[in-house]
Amino acid sequence: MIPKKMDRQAASVIKSILQKLNINNSRVLIDLEKQTVEAQDDDYSVDDLLEAAGSLSPERGKELLEEVNRSREDCF
Repeated sequence: MIPKKMDRQAASVIKSILQKLNINNSRVLIDLEKQTVEAQDDDYSVDDLLEAAGSLSPERGKELLEEVNRSREDCF
């Protein structure tokens, strides 16, 4: 996906609409076809990822990976 630059006024209007929906994240994905807004969490640091890696069982890790792959398929 190629990012498109928008003018300041358009960004302000969209931000205002999202705030009315109680979405205050700085990054969102808007799917006009599905009429959904997905708030994207801030990127995690490498330390956060390494710390979390030890807290999942291999089975749970596999389940989560499969879930992520399914959700990515739904996006396309």
